[in-house]
Amino acid sequence: MELKNNIKRYRFDNDQMTQEKMAEALEVSRQTIIAIESGKFNPSVKLALKMAALFQCQIEDLFYLEEK
Repeated sequence: MELKNNIKRYRFDNDQMTQEKMAEALEVSRQTIIAIESGKFNPSVKLALKMAALFQCQIEDLFYLEEK
């Protein structure tokens, strides 16, 4: 199974938030956001919780498992 995400969709649904603004809000680099959105990096549980809080949703709304 592979971890997928809906981060980009949530950013755009949130007043078209830029990767830079999201990175600032989460206190990470823009490169971290890029890597997460592209599936090249899986965030820590702490960062995933911060993302869910930022978008006022559940972690499961942002991340899901998909069979290969």
